[in-house]
Amino acid sequence: MKPAPFEYVRAASVRQAVDLLARHGPEARVLAGGQSLVPMMNFRLARPPCVVDINGIRELDYVRREDGHVAIGALTRQSTVEHSDLVRTHCPLLAEATRLIGHATIRHRGTVGGSLAHADPSAESPATLLALDGEVTAVGPEGERRIPSGDLFVGFCATSLVPGELLTEVRIPVTPPRTGWAFLELTRRHGDFAIVGVAALVTVGRDGTCADARLALCGVAPTPIRCDDAERLLKGTRLDQQALMDAADAAAAAADPSDDLHGSARYKRRMVAVFAQRALRGALQRIGGLQ
Repeated sequence: MKPAPFEYVRAASVRQAVDLLARHGPEARVLAGGQSLVPMMNFRLARPPCVVDINGIRELDYVRREDGHVAIGALTRQSTVEHSDLVRTHCPLLAEATRLIGHATIRHRGTVGGSLAHADPSAESPATLLALDGEVTAVGPEGERRIPSGDLFVGFCATSLVPGELLTEVRIPVTPPRTGWAFLELTRRHGDFAIVGVAALVTVGRDGTCADARLALCGVAPTPIRCDDAERLLKGTRLDQQALMDAADAAAAAADPSDDLHGSARYKRRMVAVFAQRALRGALQRIGGLQ
Protein backbone atom coordinates (compact mmCIF):
# COMPACT_ATOMS: atom_id res chain seq x y z
CA MET A 1 0.00 0.00 0.00
CA LYS A 2 0.94 3.65 -0.30
CA PRO A 3 0.43 6.43 2.24
CA ALA A 4 -2.37 8.94 2.03
CA PRO A 5 -1.32 12.33 0.57
CA PHE A 6 0.77 14.47 2.92
CA GLU A 7 2.99 17.53 2.88
CA TYR A 8 6.72 16.92 3.36
CA VAL A 9 9.03 19.55 4.88
CA ARG A 10 12.66 19.40 6.05
CA ALA A 11 14.04 21.09 9.14
CA ALA A 12 17.65 22.28 9.37
CA SER A 13 17.61 23.10 13.10
CA VAL A 14 15.73 22.27 16.28
CA ARG A 15 14.11 25.70 16.32
CA GLN A 16 12.97 25.33 12.73
CA ALA A 17 11.53 21.88 13.48
CA VAL A 18 9.59 23.25 16.45
CA ASP A 19 8.30 26.14 14.33
CA LEU A 20 7.21 23.77 11.57
CA LEU A 21 5.40 21.52 14.02
CA ALA A 22 3.60 24.52 15.48
CA ARG A 23 2.67 25.80 12.02
CA HIS A 24 1.25 22.49 10.80
CA GLY A 25 -0.71 21.61 13.93
CA PRO A 26 -0.94 18.68 16.36
CA GLU A 27 -1.45 16.06 13.65
CA ALA A 28 1.97 16.71 12.07
CA ARG A 29 4.53 13.94 12.61
CA VAL A 30 8.31 13.91 12.95
CA LEU A 31 10.35 11.73 10.58
CA ALA A 32 13.64 10.50 12.02
CA GLY A 33 14.56 6.88 11.23
CA GLY A 34 11.08 6.17 9.90
CA GLN A 35 11.13 2.52 11.00
CA SER A 36 7.73 2.84 12.70
CA LEU A 37 6.16 5.88 11.07
CA VAL A 38 6.65 4.89 7.42
CA PRO A 39 5.08 1.39 7.73
CA MET A 40 2.16 2.89 9.67
CA MET A 41 1.67 5.45 6.91
CA ASN A 42 1.93 2.82 4.19
CA PHE A 43 -0.79 0.76 5.86
CA ARG A 44 -2.73 3.98 6.51
CA LEU A 45 -2.75 3.38 10.23
CA ALA A 46 -1.32 6.91 10.42
CA ARG A 47 -2.42 9.72 8.10
CA PRO A 48 -0.47 12.82 9.10
CA PRO A 49 -1.23 15.88 6.97
CA CYS A 50 2.42 16.91 7.27
CA VAL A 51 5.70 15.09 7.92
CA VAL A 52 8.62 17.11 9.34
CA ASP A 53 11.93 15.46 8.40
CA ILE A 54 14.61 16.16 11.03
CA ASN A 55 17.41 14.10 9.47
CA GLY A 56 19.24 17.28 8.50
CA ILE A 57 19.66 18.38 12.14
CA ARG A 58 23.17 17.06 12.67
CA GLU A 59 23.39 18.69 16.11
CA LEU A 60 21.10 15.89 17.36
CA ASP A 61 23.55 13.11 16.41
CA TYR A 62 26.11 12.47 19.19
CA VAL A 63 27.15 10.23 22.07
CA ARG A 64 29.19 11.84 24.84
CA ARG A 65 29.83 11.70 28.58
CA GLU A 66 29.01 14.76 30.66
CA ASP A 67 28.24 15.43 34.33
CA GLY A 68 28.12 11.77 35.34
CA HIS A 69 25.75 10.89 32.48
CA VAL A 70 25.91 9.51 28.99
CA ALA A 71 24.15 12.01 26.73
CA ILE A 72 22.79 10.76 23.41
CA GLY A 73 21.31 12.96 20.73
CA ALA A 74 17.82 11.95 19.68
CA LEU A 75 18.86 11.48 16.04
CA THR A 76 21.67 9.06 16.93
CA ARG A 77 21.19 5.75 15.12
CA GLN A 78 20.66 2.64 17.19
CA SER A 79 23.62 0.96 15.49
CA THR A 80 25.86 3.79 16.72
CA VAL A 81 24.75 3.14 20.29
CA GLU A 82 25.14 -0.61 19.84
CA HIS A 83 28.79 -0.27 18.82
CA SER A 84 29.78 2.74 20.94
CA ASP A 85 32.71 2.00 23.26
CA LEU A 86 31.53 4.82 25.51
CA VAL A 87 28.08 3.26 25.88
CA ARG A 88 29.50 -0.22 26.39
CA THR A 89 31.78 1.09 29.14
CA HIS A 90 29.42 3.42 31.00
CA CYS A 91 25.89 2.10 30.16
CA PRO A 92 26.44 -1.53 29.14
CA LEU A 93 22.78 -2.49 29.65
CA LEU A 94 21.82 -0.01 26.93
CA ALA A 95 24.32 -1.52 24.49
CA GLU A 96 23.09 -5.04 25.25
CA ALA A 97 19.42 -4.13 24.81
CA THR A 98 20.03 -2.14 21.63
CA ARG A 99 21.58 -5.08 19.79
CA LEU A 100 18.28 -6.95 20.22
CA ILE A 101 16.27 -4.30 18.36
CA GLY A 102 14.96 -5.73 15.09
CA HIS A 103 17.68 -6.49 12.55
CA ALA A 104 20.88 -4.68 11.60
CA THR A 105 19.22 -2.81 8.73
CA ILE A 106 16.59 -1.46 11.12
CA ARG A 107 19.21 -0.39 13.67
CA HIS A 108 21.17 1.42 10.95
CA ARG A 109 18.14 3.66 10.29
CA GLY A 110 16.25 3.61 13.58
CA THR A 111 17.02 6.39 16.06
CA VAL A 112 17.27 6.45 19.84
CA GLY A 113 14.82 9.32 20.18
CA GLY A 114 12.38 7.95 17.64
CA SER A 115 11.96 4.65 19.46
CA LEU A 116 11.31 6.41 22.77
CA ALA A 117 8.87 8.90 21.26
CA HIS A 118 6.98 6.07 19.53
CA ALA A 119 6.79 4.28 22.92
CA ASP A 120 5.84 0.83 21.72
CA PRO A 121 5.37 -1.17 24.95
CA SER A 122 7.04 -4.22 23.38
CA ALA A 123 10.17 -2.32 22.33
CA GLU A 124 13.48 -2.68 24.12
CA SER A 125 14.48 1.00 24.43
CA PRO A 126 11.63 2.28 26.65
CA ALA A 127 12.05 -0.49 29.23
CA THR A 128 15.82 0.02 29.22
CA LEU A 129 15.43 3.74 29.84
CA LEU A 130 13.18 2.96 32.81
CA ALA A 131 15.64 0.46 34.26
CA LEU A 132 18.50 2.95 33.92
CA ASP A 133 16.57 5.84 35.51
CA GLY A 134 17.22 7.91 32.40
CA GLU A 135 15.49 11.06 31.24
CA VAL A 136 14.80 12.84 27.98
CA THR A 137 14.99 16.47 26.95
CA ALA A 138 12.18 17.96 24.87
CA VAL A 139 12.02 21.33 23.15
CA GLY A 140 8.72 22.99 22.26
CA PRO A 141 7.16 26.40 21.76
CA GLU A 142 7.36 27.02 25.53
CA GLY A 143 11.05 26.16 25.71
CA GLU A 144 13.07 23.20 26.95
CA ARG A 145 12.18 20.70 29.67
CA ARG A 146 13.50 17.41 31.02
CA ILE A 147 11.19 14.46 31.53
CA PRO A 148 12.18 11.56 33.85
CA SER A 149 11.64 8.16 32.30
CA GLY A 150 9.04 7.34 34.94
CA ASP A 151 6.88 10.22 33.68
CA LEU A 152 7.43 9.70 29.95
CA PHE A 153 5.28 6.67 29.08
CA VAL A 154 1.60 7.27 29.77
CA GLY A 155 -0.31 4.76 27.59
CA PHE A 156 -0.13 2.46 24.62
CA CYS A 157 2.30 4.14 22.19
CA ALA A 158 1.70 7.38 24.08
CA THR A 159 4.06 9.71 25.94
CA SER A 160 3.83 12.88 27.97
CA LEU A 161 5.35 14.85 25.08
CA VAL A 162 2.84 17.52 24.13
CA PRO A 163 1.94 18.47 20.53
CA GLY A 164 4.68 20.58 19.04
CA GLU A 165 7.46 19.22 21.28
CA LEU A 166 10.54 17.57 19.80
CA LEU A 167 12.52 15.00 21.78
CA THR A 168 16.14 16.16 21.45
CA GLU A 169 18.31 14.23 23.92
CA VAL A 170 18.47 11.15 26.13
CA ARG A 171 20.48 11.28 29.37
CA ILE A 172 21.41 8.17 31.35
CA PRO A 173 23.39 8.05 34.62
CA VAL A 174 26.72 6.27 34.35
CA THR A 175 26.41 2.73 35.70
CA PRO A 176 28.18 2.54 39.10
CA PRO A 177 30.95 0.04 39.95
CA ARG A 178 30.04 -3.48 41.13
CA THR A 179 26.92 -3.44 38.96
CA GLY A 180 25.79 -6.31 36.78
CA TRP A 181 23.27 -6.09 33.97
CA ALA A 182 21.23 -8.24 31.61
CA PHE A 183 18.48 -7.84 29.03
CA LEU A 184 16.61 -10.99 28.08
CA GLU A 185 13.52 -11.43 25.94
CA LEU A 186 11.18 -14.10 24.65
CA THR A 187 10.47 -13.78 20.91
CA ARG A 188 9.01 -16.04 18.27
CA ARG A 189 11.90 -15.28 15.91
CA HIS A 190 15.10 -13.28 16.04
CA GLY A 191 14.29 -9.63 15.42
CA ASP A 192 10.63 -9.82 16.45
CA PHE A 193 9.17 -7.61 19.13
CA ALA A 194 9.38 -9.09 22.61
CA ILE A 195 6.52 -11.21 23.89
CA VAL A 196 8.21 -10.78 27.27
CA GLY A 197 11.30 -8.65 27.86
CA VAL A 198 13.23 -8.02 31.08
CA ALA A 199 15.89 -5.42 31.80
CA ALA A 200 17.85 -6.04 35.02
CA LEU A 201 20.49 -4.01 36.80
CA VAL A 202 21.94 -5.05 40.20
CA THR A 203 24.56 -3.29 42.32
CA VAL A 204 26.23 -5.31 45.07
CA GLY A 205 27.82 -3.65 48.10
CA ARG A 206 31.17 -4.68 49.53
CA ASP A 207 29.37 -6.58 52.28
CA GLY A 208 27.74 -8.80 49.64
CA THR A 209 24.22 -7.40 50.00
CA CYS A 210 22.21 -5.73 47.28
CA ALA A 211 22.86 -1.99 47.30
CA ASP A 212 20.50 -1.26 44.41
CA ALA A 213 18.30 -3.17 41.98
CA ARG A 214 16.35 -2.18 38.89
CA LEU A 215 13.94 -4.37 37.02
CA ALA A 216 11.81 -3.26 34.07
CA LEU A 217 9.52 -5.16 31.71
CA CYS A 218 8.37 -4.76 28.14
CA GLY A 219 5.65 -6.57 26.20
CA VAL A 220 3.43 -7.33 29.18
CA ALA A 221 1.44 -4.13 29.77
CA PRO A 222 0.15 -1.13 27.81
CA THR A 223 3.39 0.64 28.77
CA PRO A 224 6.86 -0.51 29.84
CA ILE A 225 6.83 -0.93 33.61
CA ARG A 226 9.23 -0.81 36.56
CA CYS A 227 8.87 -3.61 39.09
CA ASP A 228 9.01 -1.57 42.29
CA ASP A 229 7.97 -4.39 44.63
CA ALA A 230 10.58 -6.75 43.18
CA GLU A 231 13.27 -4.10 43.60
CA ARG A 232 12.31 -3.53 47.23
CA LEU A 233 12.58 -7.25 47.94
CA LEU A 234 16.14 -7.31 46.63
CA LYS A 235 17.59 -4.16 48.17
CA GLY A 236 19.50 -4.81 51.37
CA THR A 237 19.33 -8.60 51.07
CA ARG A 238 21.88 -11.28 50.34
CA LEU A 239 21.29 -12.33 46.77
CA ASP A 240 20.76 -16.08 46.87
CA GLN A 241 18.52 -18.18 44.66
CA GLN A 242 15.50 -17.74 46.93
CA ALA A 243 15.83 -13.95 46.83
CA LEU A 244 15.89 -14.06 43.03
CA MET A 245 12.83 -16.33 42.91
CA ASP A 246 10.88 -14.05 45.23
CA ALA A 247 11.78 -10.98 43.17
CA ALA A 248 10.86 -12.76 39.94
CA ASP A 249 7.46 -13.70 41.35
CA ALA A 250 6.92 -10.07 42.36
CA ALA A 251 7.81 -8.97 38.83
CA ALA A 252 5.26 -11.40 37.42
CA ALA A 253 2.62 -9.98 39.76
CA ALA A 254 3.38 -6.47 38.43
CA ALA A 255 2.80 -7.51 34.82
CA ASP A 256 -0.52 -6.81 33.14
CA PRO A 257 -0.43 -8.91 29.95
CA SER A 258 -3.33 -9.72 27.65
CA ASP A 259 -4.32 -12.81 25.73
CA ASP A 260 -3.28 -12.70 22.06
CA LEU A 261 -1.95 -14.94 19.30
CA HIS A 262 1.42 -15.16 21.08
CA GLY A 263 -0.05 -16.72 24.21
CA SER A 264 -2.39 -16.33 27.12
CA ALA A 265 -1.97 -13.75 29.85
CA ARG A 266 -1.29 -16.59 32.30
CA TYR A 267 1.52 -17.93 30.09
CA LYS A 268 3.10 -14.49 29.68
CA ARG A 269 2.99 -13.82 33.41
CA ARG A 270 4.73 -17.13 34.01
CA MET A 271 7.37 -16.21 31.42
CA VAL A 272 7.96 -12.92 33.23
CA ALA A 273 8.91 -14.90 36.34
CA VAL A 274 11.19 -17.21 34.34
CA PHE A 275 12.95 -14.47 32.41
CA ALA A 276 13.21 -12.11 35.39
CA GLN A 277 14.97 -14.79 37.40
CA ARG A 278 17.31 -15.54 34.49
CA ALA A 279 18.06 -11.86 33.94
CA LEU A 280 18.82 -11.26 37.62
CA ARG A 281 21.03 -14.33 37.74
CA GLY A 282 22.85 -13.23 34.59
CA ALA A 283 23.38 -9.74 35.98
CA LEU A 284 24.89 -11.11 39.18
CA GLN A 285 27.10 -13.60 37.40
CA ARG A 286 28.71 -10.70 35.54
CA ILE A 287 30.14 -9.43 38.83
CA GLY A 288 30.44 -12.72 40.71
CA GLY A 289 27.73 -11.67 43.13
CA LEU A 290 25.45 -14.73 43.23
CA GLN A 291 25.51 -16.47 46.62
